[in-house]
Amino acid sequence: MASVAFLGLGVMGYPMAGHLRNKGGHDVTVYNRTKAKAEQWVGQHGGSAAKTPAEAADGKDFVFSCVGNDDDLRAVTIGAEGAFQTMKKGAIFIDNTTASAEVARELAEKAQVRGFSFLDAPVSGGQAGAENAVLTVMVGGEQKAFDEAKPVIDAYARMVGLMGPAGAGQLTKMINQICIAGLVQGLAEGIHFGKKAGLDIEKVIEVISKGAAGSWQMENRHKTMNAGKYDFGFAVDWMRKDLGICLAEADRNGAKLPVTALIDQFYKDVQAMGGKRWDTSSLLARLEK
Repeated sequence: MASVAFLGLGVMGYPMAGHLRNKGGHDVTVYNRTKAKAEQWVGQHGGSAAKTPAEAADGKDFVFSCVGNDDDLRAVTIGAEGAFQTMKKGAIFIDNTTASAEVARELAEKAQVRGFSFLDAPVSGGQAGAENAVLTVMVGGEQKAFDEAKPVIDAYARMVGLMGPAGAGQLTKMINQICIAGLVQGLAEGIHFGKKAGLDIEKVIEVISKGAAGSWQMENRHKTMNAGKYDFGFAVDWMRKDLGICLAEADRNGAKLPVTALIDQFYKDVQAMGGKRWDTSSLLARLEK
């Protein structure tokens, strides 16, 4: 059993912290900006709640975070009441936020100076993956820290891989989002075309999902897309944040992402339609409006 802190109890962090407590058997202290959410978590899972990230991280072996963006991450780490103020030497900070590779490298350097380790470890699998402890975790950092942290991360993951040095986890997550954007747009266009052609979409998907066109998105989203329901999974607002990170990194490294840039604008259209909180499969709604 390890001594663990978890910072950020959103739709992902809440169940992830629960798995660390119940499946992993660890002693977990949680922090959330909304105190009531932390108290709710403790009431459901046990453990304890802290008033600040610094209080939560004090003396812990592992400190996890899952927050909104780079600024939120800096606030809970190097802010005045951030976890880096109290983390002990030899501890490991594991960040599950989808953020920039730049902030991951920055925090890894600051952690090293303070005598502990930092792993950027964004996840894929969405809310359902978090709730069912089957997330894919893409990690950047040092091998020794990864080897120590992996058995703890396993509590909420199906796949955990070390992708390279600090920032490599975030870069891998960017590739994940780039691929998903293209897949969802292709699926949306396929379903839209099939409807216009008068085909039975369920029959079509039953056949083509077993061939080269098959994907997770097709298997798990075609029914709700065909029904015009978009309240399942990863929100458009979050996807646009992630694609913005991808495009900014591409500007820095010289990668060409013409399709990603185009689909980012398609999601902007969905936002304008009132779909900010719709899931990413709502690209179909744009075609059908």
